[in-house]
Amino acid sequence: MPLVAAAVCPHPPLLIPEVAGAAATELDDLRRACDTAVTRLVDSGADELLVVGDGPDTHRYDPPFHGSLAAYGLPVEPTVGRPGPGSRPDLPLSLTIGAWLLGRSRSESVPVVSAMYAVAPQTDPVSCAQLGAGWGGDRNWALLVLGDGSACRGAAAPGYADPRAEAYDSGVAEALADADLDALLDLDPELSAQLRVVGRAAWQVLAGAARAAGGDWRGELSYHAAPYGVAYFVATWERS
Repeated sequence: MPLVAAAVCPHPPLLIPEVAGAAATELDDLRRACDTAVTRLVDSGADELLVVGDGPDTHRYDPPFHGSLAAYGLPVEPTVGRPGPGSRPDLPLSLTIGAWLLGRSRSESVPVVSAMYAVAPQTDPVSCAQLGAGWGGDRNWALLVLGDGSACRGAAAPGYADPRAEAYDSGVAEALADADLDALLDLDPELSAQLRVVGRAAWQVLAGAARAAGGDWRGELSYHAAPYGVAYFVATWERS
């Protein structure tokens, strides 16, 4: 059965108000956009939900899912499912934020989260597309994609200022808004790494999954900004 919907969100720790502290209100618009995108995703009618984001290694995580924000000074462990008493958090940051976002959903029709996937940042575009194309099964499914854009948008950015960053991020924003699979698959891994982009591989997994599912897609970009010098995008994809 086909992919029926997807949502793209960023995964900065500052998305969580307790991590942001006094600056939490500065990302209220981003938080609302993420909540809306995730709600639309879980209400899409999908029977099954997969989550993908970056990680140090390409790895599949099976339920229950258990992450931690202890590294950011917050004793919170987002989960999906019910980890056993001996469970230890093992999700990378991207999937931990994905679990946190899913935990905020107030929908009564949350599909089964059957797997989460971390994709190593050096994974080439063809392999990313093949990974997404290999998913699915005998049920309609949806995909939550976690990834940040460049971290080089100004002198205060983590990667300092790079004149190529704004054009790169604008291209990603346009591709997500238009559900342009070719544009996402054409993102250059080397340039992405130079601009400290951590969403490139996950976006290309999405493009591969959508291409394998076939049909026409309609994209909607609800957020594109670079607070703190890092580009964040929120988008939803649905079948036309």
